[in-house]
Amino acid sequence: MKAFKKAGPCGRPLNETRIMSTVRHVVWDWNGTLLDDVQACVDAINILLERRGLPLVSREQYLEVFDFPVRNYYLRIGFNLEQENWHSLAVEYHEAYARTSAGCRLRDGALPVLESMRQSGITLSVLSACELSLLRRMMEERGILGYFDHVYGLSDLYAHSKVTLGHSLLAQAGLTPDSTLLVGDTTHDYEVASALGLPCLLLSGGHQAAEKLRRCRCPLVADIEAVHLHVCTPCTT
Repeated sequence: MKAFKKAGPCGRPLNETRIMSTVRHVVWDWNGTLLDDVQACVDAINILLERRGLPLVSREQYLEVFDFPVRNYYLRIGFNLEQENWHSLAVEYHEAYARTSAGCRLRDGALPVLESMRQSGITLSVLSACELSLLRRMMEERGILGYFDHVYGLSDLYAHSKVTLGHSLLAQAGLTPDSTLLVGDTTHDYEVASALGLPCLLLSGGHQAAEKLRRCRCPLVADIEAVHLHVCTPCTT
């Protein structure tokens, strides 16, 4: 098991001391947070754009324009949703993503962090805009499904808001805001956490540029090992 170094002073706004010293359950986002699939998503959307003769997006452009609901993101990168059937487009994208994401791995350090959290008595769940059966299959293929007490994904392919799903998770799992932390990689994760009354920790290197994440003014870290430090080491400043 990899040893984790002690965390230094936080220097962060928004009640970080309370957040980090009382966490007993961590709600993880999946895509971009635990799963390193940004390039797979760029490649998949470019397959659809190329078929329509539309300009392709670079990884840097993707990090700037990606957002929730993804329907709005599709509009921004050039899809004509008055002419396209939204359901057919979602199916087409997921067929492309199934190919481009087949080799995607967990983000560096994810597995030892999950293992260490469980050993520390912290329980875990996943709250994702991914369709539930696909989500569970991807987690199982990567050998981490058993680490999580609860796995919540959407019932369709449209990747809309996770707020309603999050309320269901809190109610059915009996989670309380004073002991639960949400970890994600997008501003939508912060919006979900705010709607649920949960503290939020954002992770850069996922589906949105760090500068966009900083606008949320909540704790932001660069890697999953830092998530572990924030959760398992009380902040003293």
